[in-house]
Amino acid sequence: METPSRTMQIAQTILEQIKCEDRSALMAWGAKNFFAISESEEFEGGLAFQVNGLKHKGWVKICLRWVDDYTIIFINRNREIVKTFEGAYCDMLVPVIDWIEGK
Repeated sequence: METPSRTMQIAQTILEQIKCEDRSALMAWGAKNFFAISESEEFEGGLAFQVNGLKHKGWVKICLRWVDDYTIIFINRNREIVKTFEGAYCDMLVPVIDWIEGK
C-alpha cells in the first residue's frame, strides 16, 4: 500500500541521486516545479520537474519501475511525449538527461 511519505521518499531519493551525480545538473537544466509521482500499476513512484534546457523545454518524469530501474520520459510544452528512455539506473540519470539536453 502506498503512503504519502513513501511517495515523497521515492521522489526525494531520486533528487538526491541526481545531486550526488552532479551537484549543478538541476541548475544547468533550469529545473523547477518539482512534484512527486504517485504509485501506479507500472511504477512504484517517481519525480517530475519542469526544465528549460538548450534543446528540451518542458517536463522530465523519472519513474521508478517495480523492477528497480527508471523510465525517463521527456514531455514537451504541448504535453506530448518526445522521448522515453527505459532501463536507466541511478548513475545514468544525469548522463541520459544531459544527452537529451544536448550537452
